[in-house]
Amino acid sequence: MDLVLASGNAGKLKEIGQLLGPLGWNLRPQGEWGFEEAVEDGLTFVENALIKARHAARHTGLPAIGDDSGLVVDALDGRPGLYSARYAGDGGAQANIDKLLGELEGVPEAQRGAHFYCVVVLLQHAEDPAPLVATGRWQGRIAEARSGAGGFGYDPIFFDPQREATAAELPAEIKNTVSHRGQALAGLVRLLQQRQGS
Repeated sequence: MDLVLASGNAGKLKEIGQLLGPLGWNLRPQGEWGFEEAVEDGLTFVENALIKARHAARHTGLPAIGDDSGLVVDALDGRPGLYSARYAGDGGAQANIDKLLGELEGVPEAQRGAHFYCVVVLLQHAEDPAPLVATGRWQGRIAEARSGAGGFGYDPIFFDPQREATAAELPAEIKNTVSHRGQALAGLVRLLQQRQGS
């Protein structure tokens, strides 16, 4: 069955497509239909994921997957949170990292706790009242300086104490299993398997 991904991100399409393929789903990017992206004006990650999925389902007539994620920093009362991608305006990932490191300057290691959070939702149709919802949380802390060349976004400053490395230093195969998005997608696959088995 066809399923639309409420995103134009090629990396997400590949990652999610590989997980859902064995379950009989053919994942297609919303860009195939040429409509504008949804306005993410929700107050939570769940709301934004649902907004994106409903928008894609409405425009395509297909079941849809939407996700939303961000970095939650304890010492900053949860910022950047919902605004992680544009925390420093339109300056991109490097500007976001610079802003975050600046705000945490002088904050001791013990108080630099943070986590990545991700929500993935699947709607059967635009008016689906009971979407499948899965979440993932990756606990760590904010490093004092960048380290590693892999990943994207805040990965060079997100330190995983269990693996003693930043997200940008981890091999992709490890990161994809321990990350917030990897956990959420694995949870969604379990929910789909339960639904198909019932």
